[in-house]
Amino acid sequence: MKYVLVTGGVVSGLGKGVTASSIGVLLKACGLRVTCIKIDPYLNTDAGTMSPFEHGEVFVLDDGGEVDLDLGNYERFMDIKLTRDNNITTGKIYQASVGSVIDKERKGDYLGKTVQVVPHITDEIQDWIERVAMIPVDGKEGPVDVCVIELGGTIGDIESMPFIEALGQFSYRVGPGNFCLIHVSLVPVLNVVGEQKTKPTQHSVRGLRGQGLTPNILACRSTVALDDNVKGKLSQFCHVPEQNIITLYDVPNIWHIPLLLRDQKAHEAIFKVLNLQGTTKEPLLKEWTSRAEICDGLHEPVRIAMVGKYTGLSDAYLSILKALLHASVDLRKKLVIDWIPACDLEDATEKENPDAYKAAWKLLKGADGILVPGGFGNRGVQGKILAAKYAREHRIPYLGICLGMQVAVIEFARSVLNLRDANSTEFDPNTKNPCVIFMPEGSKTHMGGTMRLGSRRTYFQIKDCKSAKLFICGFNYVEIIISKASYVPQVYNITSAFIEQRCCRLAKPFALCVIRYGNRTFIDERHRHRYEVNPDMIARLENAGLSFTGKDETSQRMEIVELPNHPYFIGVQFHPEYKSRPGKPSPLFLGLIAAACGQLDTLIQGSGSQGNLSAKLGNGIAMEKVYQKGTTKPAKVLSDGLYSYCNGVQV
Repeated sequence: MKYVLVTGGVVSGLGKGVTASSIGVLLKACGLRVTCIKIDPYLNTDAGTMSPFEHGEVFVLDDGGEVDLDLGNYERFMDIKLTRDNNITTGKIYQASVGSVIDKERKGDYLGKTVQVVPHITDEIQDWIERVAMIPVDGKEGPVDVCVIELGGTIGDIESMPFIEALGQFSYRVGPGNFCLIHVSLVPVLNVVGEQKTKPTQHSVRGLRGQGLTPNILACRSTVALDDNVKGKLSQFCHVPEQNIITLYDVPNIWHIPLLLRDQKAHEAIFKVLNLQGTTKEPLLKEWTSRAEICDGLHEPVRIAMVGKYTGLSDAYLSILKALLHASVDLRKKLVIDWIPACDLEDATEKENPDAYKAAWKLLKGADGILVPGGFGNRGVQGKILAAKYAREHRIPYLGICLGMQVAVIEFARSVLNLRDANSTEFDPNTKNPCVIFMPEGSKTHMGGTMRLGSRRTYFQIKDCKSAKLFICGFNYVEIIISKASYVPQVYNITSAFIEQRCCRLAKPFALCVIRYGNRTFIDERHRHRYEVNPDMIARLENAGLSFTGKDETSQRMEIVELPNHPYFIGVQFHPEYKSRPGKPSPLFLGLIAAACGQLDTLIQGSGSQGNLSAKLGNGIAMEKVYQKGTTKPAKVLSDGLYSYCNGVQV
């Protein structure tokens, strides 16, 4: 096993996560299997209880892990599926998990010794890394080749010191040729003199070496490429070979980063340190080059109004922004986000700040589509309800996610059923018409890890509803017909790699999205919520025209809601953004962008089945059909990226 450690210095927010992800892409392109680990030195057990204003969005994994948003970058860049153990925190090391240091101490595993940071905490960190690094995350069997480890924060942070000590010991544990350290640092350019300054990086590397780690490669963030004399100076003072100094300068979109690394021979520098020279192939990044070029060349805009609570920080909705971009680039549109603070749409703002009120409504009315994301707390809820009402009444394409679905149901109950006090018990515990209620299995005393989390199954109730058509017709996928007589639970773990190995060679990329079991069609999506639509209200809502087209396995929990007579009005309890990938956009985001551009009918009708493939998978499971996109839809575009929000680089 080889290990690549990515650290950061000078300031936070340099893009360590994107750098680590891009390194993973580059190594995969060279034919290696790669996994990732993110170390967050904070004391929290996980990211689930932290405000988005503190650390950005909480990314949710299939196993229900609430993790740092960088794991979302890893999954999207490398098209892998990680677990909660791929995110290490101080809280997990000390106490959060069975087998943690405190747990072992209580059981007497340390044989009466004084339990200390060194060696007990540092040993636990090293053991955790070695254990998780062996777990495959790409759907294939066997251990991976390289584990990319990102250490959160910056060198010098007090809380990261045990991890730095552990990683220093770890480099000796795995031995020379198995450990490569890449240090991401800042080389600022002072506008007054226009000179690239190396002193911050020099001090950062000195601090890193003072704690027992010596960088093999420097990845220098700057507005422009480093001058040769600057590289020479960094090489001299940081003791790093000049050819191992990489410039990560500002680019139009993040899909250029793997290309920057390749063009500067970063993979060759890594392979030299890891003794992998001659065992790998040249990186094949044709798709990434296409992504970057196409993303740069988009001109025709599509405007999406994002009505949320945390609009002051784009990272709070990072996965949603990525999913929107995947879909918009797929349809060759340039995404323009109109950020609308939900509270600015409310009547109270009209009195307190009329300018903000007018500006918010102007943006909402000028949007091609409206998206209301998830959130917690009652601030801005009335504004989200008003946004849903405007979309419903004016037939504007609407996608509501989690809370966005719930407010759509509340608005419908108030406006159509004339239940003026209809509400969620989250916002009004005493409402007489609770449209949204607390889930019975939830905890009201413990907040962390007690929501309905992770991958859950949604069954389509109506085959010809828009959401089912989008998942079934608007996406490359393999449909597996499973007879009830031959049903085996483990077939649901079938991966694309398994299908290719056991059945046939399929045109790539394709995604296993929809499976049929008997005569029911279902999808698996990731969830994160405490409240649900009140099942006692369903009959009244459906009789009034609302259609619950997706439900869980009990048919008591509502997963998808639609307005059949609306061009595009869909709310989902799950979070489809977490599984969107470049080149494989989430069907619901694809539908929103298509509807906003007036192309929804073309998308659905133009994506029919082509070809008919039959093969036996074993255990009596037959794969009936392989659907591919029709030629009437624009060609699949493999692209992703975000337009700059800070420092001229997308992070």
